Order: sequence, then structure tokens, then C-alpha cells
Amino acid sequence: MQNQPILKLWTTNQLPKDWFCRQQTNQNQAELQTTVKTIIDHVRTQGDQAIIEFAQKFDKANLTPATLQVNSQEIKDAYQQVTKQQIAAIEFMKQRVSIFQNQLLTQTNVQVFNEGIMVKTLMQPLESVGCYIPGGQAAYPSTVIMTALVAKLAGVKRIVICSPCDAEGKVNPLVLVAADICGISEIYRIGGAQAIAALAYGTQTIAPVRKIVGPGSKYVTAAKVQVSQDTAIDMPAGPSEILILADQYADPCLIAYDMISQAEHGTDSISALITTSPKLAQDVQSWITNIVAQAPRAEKVLESLSKYGFIIVCTDMDQAVKLTNQFAAEHLEVLTNNAQTLSKQLIAGLILIGPYSPVPLSDYASGTYHVLPTGGFAQSFSGLSVIDFMRRVSIAECSKEGLEKVRTHIKVLTDTENLPNHSKAIEARFQQ
Repeated sequence: MQNQPILKLWTTNQLPKDWFCRQQTNQNQAELQTTVKTIIDHVRTQGDQAIIEFAQKFDKANLTPATLQVNSQEIKDAYQQVTKQQIAAIEFMKQRVSIFQNQLLTQTNVQVFNEGIMVKTLMQPLESVGCYIPGGQAAYPSTVIMTALVAKLAGVKRIVICSPCDAEGKVNPLVLVAADICGISEIYRIGGAQAIAALAYGTQTIAPVRKIVGPGSKYVTAAKVQVSQDTAIDMPAGPSEILILADQYADPCLIAYDMISQAEHGTDSISALITTSPKLAQDVQSWITNIVAQAPRAEKVLESLSKYGFIIVCTDMDQAVKLTNQFAAEHLEVLTNNAQTLSKQLIAGLILIGPYSPVPLSDYASGTYHVLPTGGFAQSFSGLSVIDFMRRVSIAECSKEGLEKVRTHIKVLTDTENLPNHSKAIEARFQQ
């Protein structure tokens, strides 16, 4: 197997029409939506009992209404199960994210004076937010930082965390420690579509929230989309993705490691390369084949790469940019000679420039967004930030002199739109 290419390799004249489509077959998609709807409906009608049933079915955990919420003692005990180095790393990430997000907050206030009219924006935090933290085979304290901490910085008063438990009913201790470091105490040991339903509609134990954020499985993503009719969500954030745009000067070994690192997220993760160099494409294939043989979690990585990994060789950089923007990846690494200039033309959830800016840097240390749009949604969505936990309200105040200056224009426009009473409301102010 090691001698066989792992990734699909296409030139642009060989591309299948649906090369950029991440969707499942229509039948599988329909089955997914039906399954998720059944879960949501059951939680809406049965509340805690449905949550308990699903915890037994999916997590093999025996829960009761009294044990759905993690208690304070469990959070204290979690510190005994992690290392000082892990705690320090979480604190470090908290600091980096706080610096970037607090700076972003300073850019949100706008105030304009124009001939007697004052207009300004007022940013108000949402009243409550639910943060979904994936579980399963891995722990994601970094997602706690990127969701719950950012909500805290925005001023949200009630922040709820939902994360799956194991068969013993325990939430990963690193998730609990990260939540405590971020000042979050309302934590529920539930996952999957049922957690999204509980956050959206509430149960006897869990009060509903105004907005749900965080990445998850295809079931979590489908549930978020379905409940978005009633509760705001951040974005459809599904399986993780990396796309690397590279020319002949890029290092194939580094590209191979970056694609492999993304593939270990799960067997449905996407790792891809678009390049103008046939030689680089072949070299990356060789490096991946050699590295995977000795890689940790090799079976999962190999399955992900063989199913969803691909390389496209383009005739020139213009063509490569066009395909890159069509794909609109979650993470885009730009490894070209003119990366800074090229980045201004590109569409992605996050753009990482140069050989020393790999995805793990953005995941843990740069302070940039971590929860990002996938599945091509980067064409219309942005990464999660402090602004997403706030509502923007415009405030306008006008003097009589200011209104006098615009009354004629208002009358023309109200007459044009056949709204005569709008104009009368203005004129009445000058007839008193």
C-alpha cells in the first residue's frame, strides 16, 4: 500500500464537475436530516427524559436529571487529572485570544455627525449563549477558549457549555479546566444533536439560549441548521478542512505534514493541495506515503486522506486562485513566492501565509479565530469572533435645523414610494 498514491491527483482538464462538493449523496443527506429531526422533536416533547435516553444510546452513560449538569466538585477534581503544563498552555491561549478579541472590540464603535444629525452604534451583548464543545476520542479545551471565553469578553451574562461524556458520565477534565479558567460554571454532559436541541428549546433542567455556537459532527451541524429557524447559530461548521495553495518553491515535506495533521481530525476531514507545479504534486504524494506509514493515528489519517484528500495541478496561478476561491476552504495556507500580494485575492475562513504559519499555530497560539466556516460557507460567512456575541443597535438624533435640511429630500422619496403619511410626519414638526 505504501507504494500506491494515497491522494486523488487531477489536472484541471481532468477535474470532475463536482470536485469541490463536500455534500453526501442525496439519499444519505435525507437520512441524516430525518434522523436529526427525530432527535430534535423527541427532546422538544420529552425534555430531560429524551436527553437521558440518548446519553444511554450514544454514549452508554447512565444519567439522571440531577446529574445532567457538571457540579463544582467535579470541576475542582478535574485539576487533579491534568498537568501543570496543560494548565499553563490553556492560560497562554486564553491570553493570546483575549488580546486579539479585545482589540477587535475597540473597533466596533462608530459615531458620525452630519449637518445636525448624529448617528452612532451601540453594541449590546446577547443575554445567553450555548457553546458546543466536541468530545469523543479527543479533548478540545481550545474550543472552550474560542467560544466561551470570547462570549465572556463580549459581556454575555449566561454562557452554557455542552460536551459529550464517556460511559462513566465524565466530561473530559481538560474541557472542565478550560471552562473554569474562562469563568464558566454551567456545563452539561450531553452531546450530539440532542445537545443542540436542548440549547435551542430547553428542557426541565436546561434553560434555552439565544444563540448556539461551536463546531461538531455532521449530526451537530445538521441540528444547528434545523434549529436556526428558532435560535440563532454562528455558522454551519462541519468537518474540518485544509487547502494549501503552493507554487514550485514550496517545501513538499511541510505540505505533507500539514495535510496529515488536518486529516487526524476525523475520517471526514478534507486535506487538499492546489499547485502550479507537477513536480511538487508528485513530491507531496511521496512524502505523505512515507510519513503516514509511521504517523500516530495512522489508520484514521489514511482513511481521511484516501477518501477526501486530493491534489490539483493547474496550468497557471490565475487558474489556481480561481479554484481556490471556488472551494473556499476553512483553513487556507498560502505557500508561494508572492503570498502577501496573492492573499488579497483569496477567499477562505482563515488565510495563513508562509511556511511558518501552519494551521496548528492558528488553532492554539496566534489568537485568531478557531471556529470557522466549512463546506464552502467561507464565501459568505466569517470566523467566530467577539462581535458574533453582540447585537449592533444604531442610534440617531437630529436637531430641528438638521431635519429642516433634509425634509425636501425626504418628501421626494416618500412621494416616490407612495408613502404620503411619512412626509406628513416630517412636516408636522414644522407646523407647531
